[in-house]
Amino acid sequence: MISDATGMKRLAVALLLAAALLYALATALQGSHPAWGYVAAFAEAAMVGAVADWFAVVALFRHPWGLPIPHTAIIPENKDRIGENLAHFLATHFLATEQVLAKLREFDVAARVAAWLAQPANAERVGEQLVGVGRWAVGALDDERVRQFVADLARRGLSQVEVARLSGQVLEAMTHERRHQELLDGVLLQVAKLMGEDSVQDGITEAIAREVKALKYLGLDQMAARLATRKVVVIMARTIIEMADDPRHSLRLRFDGMVQDFVARLQHDEALQARGERLKDELLAHPALVRYVRTLWAELLDWLREDMGRDDSSIRRYIGAAARTLGERLAADAEIRAWLNAELQAAAPRLIERYREDIGRYVVVRVQGWDAREMSAELERHIGRDLQFIRINGTLVGGLVGLVIHALTQWWGR
Repeated sequence: MISDATGMKRLAVALLLAAALLYALATALQGSHPAWGYVAAFAEAAMVGAVADWFAVVALFRHPWGLPIPHTAIIPENKDRIGENLAHFLATHFLATEQVLAKLREFDVAARVAAWLAQPANAERVGEQLVGVGRWAVGALDDERVRQFVADLARRGLSQVEVARLSGQVLEAMTHERRHQELLDGVLLQVAKLMGEDSVQDGITEAIAREVKALKYLGLDQMAARLATRKVVVIMARTIIEMADDPRHSLRLRFDGMVQDFVARLQHDEALQARGERLKDELLAHPALVRYVRTLWAELLDWLREDMGRDDSSIRRYIGAAARTLGERLAADAEIRAWLNAELQAAAPRLIERYREDIGRYVVVRVQGWDAREMSAELERHIGRDLQFIRINGTLVGGLVGLVIHALTQWWGR
């Protein structure tokens, strides 16, 4: 683009020089034939047009010939005002609430996002981009200062937790409306299964046989043990069945009482709470905790780095599959797409009103911070080719106008 602008500038200068030479030649030969008068008029007007348009083009960016002529160097002198007008233009014509909402309705963001994500290549691209960001983040976080910061953060966070009181609140939520009875049912079921296994029964038999020493000499220890084992299993099974069938079973009620008492102590027993705080402080003061947290952090970063560095990264596959699934689900669910579009329509006015002035101020500040000469030079380089067309057109149009004026003057004189 810059080379094209330079070439057009040379062409404009060449036309001006050609007009000057043609004017000199026509003026010298004007007495030999009337036609040279027309040529001289054309060349003279072409020079005037070329110089006038050169002046107009140059006056946009700097003072012609370096002279402080009024109303020249328009862009550098009015840089700040241009920035303010540009900001106002953007806020009025690009960030007007109704215009943005109309564009959102026309654009159908949800449908376009769904269609884009549903394409496997695009979903894979999402995975690649996010994995690239992840690799950068892992590299940045693999730093001794970060590891120390994470360890200190974990220790400070744990130090602010009231272990006993928080445990009591958690258990209270878990036992609300006797939810803990479901846990008890699961435990009883596992015990019943365990007691029914042959290996467990054999172990109980051996333990009982060792205790029944008096019958050992009669050779009845194993028999008595087996009978006792079967008795234990039957009693356990009967007890479990009774507890399962009776929500108000005495053992269940005792379990309720134990749980409620423990929860109350955790929340209100100052001695138990103080003991929990001492244990917590001892744990936090132990160097092994810091080493453990640092080790976990290092292992996590190593795993992330190793996985994201592979061509068959599981994280990349998961992100790509999740993005594709999201796109497919959105594409198949018109109600969700309508909801997303409605939420965007509802949120857009608040966001526009909140940030419109901030965007305008940002544009103003950015333009004010530009160097006027550099900005002028940059604009001239980028639109210089079109500006040189103004000079070229001024030369040709000026010459034609001069030719017409000379012809009319000659006709009027006759």
